[in-house]
Amino acid sequence: MKRFVYADNAATTPVSPVVLGKMTEVLTDVYGNPSSIYSKGREAAVLLAEARAKIAGAIGATEREIFFTSGGSEADNWAIKGAAEVMAKKGKKHIITTAFEHHAVLHCTQKLEKNGFDVTYLPVNSDGVVKLDDFTAALREDTGLVTIMMANNEIGTVQPISEIGKICREKGILLHTDAVQAMGHIPINVADLSVDMLSVSGHKLHAAKGVGFLYIRRGVRIANLMDGGAQESMRRAGTENTASIAGMAAAVEDAVAHMDERHSKILAMRERLIDEVLKIERSRLNGSRTERLPGNANFCFEGIEGESLLLMLDNLGVCASSGSACTSGSLDPSHVLLAIGLPHEIAHGSLRISLDYTNTEENVDYILEILPTIVRKLRDMSPLWDRIIGSQK
Repeated sequence: MKRFVYADNAATTPVSPVVLGKMTEVLTDVYGNPSSIYSKGREAAVLLAEARAKIAGAIGATEREIFFTSGGSEADNWAIKGAAEVMAKKGKKHIITTAFEHHAVLHCTQKLEKNGFDVTYLPVNSDGVVKLDDFTAALREDTGLVTIMMANNEIGTVQPISEIGKICREKGILLHTDAVQAMGHIPINVADLSVDMLSVSGHKLHAAKGVGFLYIRRGVRIANLMDGGAQESMRRAGTENTASIAGMAAAVEDAVAHMDERHSKILAMRERLIDEVLKIERSRLNGSRTERLPGNANFCFEGIEGESLLLMLDNLGVCASSGSACTSGSLDPSHVLLAIGLPHEIAHGSLRISLDYTNTEENVDYILEILPTIVRKLRDMSPLWDRIIGSQK
């Protein structure tokens, strides 16, 4: 029987038993519309309030600062477009972001550029971290919004959001951070980070797909992205997805409660994985060895194509990726790897392995058993590898 290892938790995670149990309970018993005034509706409204309180408590916010969305992409779009619209009325049409954001952010800023906004795309260093000197140098009198992710979705590097937040707060500039990859894996406190808006998606921490939330600091006004009913304090229309929201709150509560013990387990597996994979000839780890999420390991192997590597891994029962699942249909090398300075021919040979508390040491053993053999087979078939070896002679 073929073995199976799921090692693509940065793309999505399986729904946990805790979440599934909560969602089943809600779908079965709490099916009322939270906006209805009769008992079934009131039950759903109470459930929403409880979920909002749990999530707010997990990030140091208040219930009135949590707004439920359909996921991280919607939360990013709402934060960026909504803030840009308001700041433009004050004559502030300059936005700062980075060159290696998730496309939910990059495509937003690119669209805003077409509508008259000026966007600065900060570089990152070879470790995949934004330099504060570059950030401060990019600030202008008309800077109205900064949007920088907390942790990169491909190489897992964690950004200095707290330092950036302090600077933005002093200058009266709104700061949004995409915390989709970070939530549940590293501690998050919105007050300590000095952020004005923060995006999260449920399916990255064992909740269902199609649900997320946006934290909006009290007093911050941004334009609505969705208009219609009076849901979410009249700021986000649409009947709330009560079962998925309750499940997400359970997932957040579970992740925060067990973060320390899971972090230790995941980090130990990741470090062993990195140590052994880097023994493969002409391999490299992408991003900082230390300033990264505990479960992320992103590699490049010279002389091979990442997609061929993924297919052969899949054939042997291992699910991994070459980067963001949102760009899996693209033949272009990862914009994240290009941003840290890798040439196209090396960036094409990437592999992202993202571990989780559901993984085991035996999973790592199996990956380390088959990966070197696959890399060797692909190189044996590769004219590019022949040229690389030939150039050494």
